[in-house]
Amino acid sequence: MQTYEQAREWLSDFTANGMRPGLDRVRMMLEGIGNPERRLKSIHVGGTNGKGSTVSFLKEPMKEAGLVCGTFTSPYVHEFRERIAINGEPISKEDFLESVKAVKPIAESIAKTPFGSPTEFEVLTVIAAHYFASKAFPDVVIWEVGLGGRLDSTNAVHPMVSIITNVGHDHQAILGDTIEEIAREKAGIIKSGVPVVTCETNPDVVSIFDETAADARTRLYQINRDFEVLHAASNSQGWTFSFQSNLNHINDLEITMLGAHQTKNAAAALMAFRYLIMYYALPVDEEHIRAGLKKAAWIGRLDYRETEPAMLLDGAHNKEGMESLAEALNEHFSGRRFHFIVGMTKEKDPALLLEPLKELPIDSLSMVTFDFYRAAQAEDMTEKSPIPRTTASPDWRAAWEKVQQEADAQDIVVFAGSLYFISEVARFIHS
Repeated sequence: MQTYEQAREWLSDFTANGMRPGLDRVRMMLEGIGNPERRLKSIHVGGTNGKGSTVSFLKEPMKEAGLVCGTFTSPYVHEFRERIAINGEPISKEDFLESVKAVKPIAESIAKTPFGSPTEFEVLTVIAAHYFASKAFPDVVIWEVGLGGRLDSTNAVHPMVSIITNVGHDHQAILGDTIEEIAREKAGIIKSGVPVVTCETNPDVVSIFDETAADARTRLYQINRDFEVLHAASNSQGWTFSFQSNLNHINDLEITMLGAHQTKNAAAALMAFRYLIMYYALPVDEEHIRAGLKKAAWIGRLDYRETEPAMLLDGAHNKEGMESLAEALNEHFSGRRFHFIVGMTKEKDPALLLEPLKELPIDSLSMVTFDFYRAAQAEDMTEKSPIPRTTASPDWRAAWEKVQQEADAQDIVVFAGSLYFISEVARFIHS
């Protein structure tokens, strides 16, 4: 193996193993290369929606403070290497190749054991740990949970603090049918002595988090109980709000992400910062927080662009995400009409997913497919859509060209659905 392309091809071969939740294989790989994750100071971010935004709300203030911040996130938008980054800059091809070479022997040896072959995500997690601990040496690494929490490969990391943004209906086939079952999987990232911050307010879910935290002899910081968002107000650029906790208070903060839910994600990051500043002496001051929050952005999350017609990209891939999208459109773009282009994965139920959009002034909705092995077919989704005037288009680019011709100057074209779909659209727009 001599090139980055060969390293990517080797890693992609593990895709055939699909999703096989469990920690045995990733822990064996980490041990096989000397447990690099133990040399890292980490933050663990889980939850159903808002993980990527919360990562950005953590990363940017640290960058403002002059800290080196590593991130492990998914999926990527423009380039696969974005998933492993330092201060927002993707891992270089040379460093990726070097870390793959270090991990390759142990990954292949585990594949021959009764535990079976690791998954692509498990191997990538170990590659990231090796890179951060052996090459990049960041001050802090933020690990975004891939799926669930309890059995996600990132759960092999022992962080300084954890965040669970919220719990919604997603990946039920793996995580469970009820919100309580899903909550227990998300709560699986709560570890002994590691405090956890959450924006969840469902009493049944919070009860599970409280119980899990008590068993782990640690502290749960919950929104509206231990910290809160005050005086939130929207404007054309985003939101202003104040943050209040039992540890500190910061007035008149600004974020440029759209959607009221982003103030909660920002507040979760602020609560985590407050803990890290107090107990780990993390050198992030209020001026760094203010500047960092304003710079925080996440492609494909209520991502508005002044094109002709205007477009908005949002990875709303479950009912709760669609509810947040509908709320944000009403909040920021009242009086304008919308054209939706939606791509989903095949396990989603369009009738449930699109229900929150029924009250919006939608001129057209095109169900489309996209280049992903789990992408649903447009015709299958169209039959189940609860939105009038829904049509099917096998090519989302054709749907985009059509709506460009039909939309009025003040209309907004909303691309929504799977993050893999949104990433494909974003790459196309920038090409």
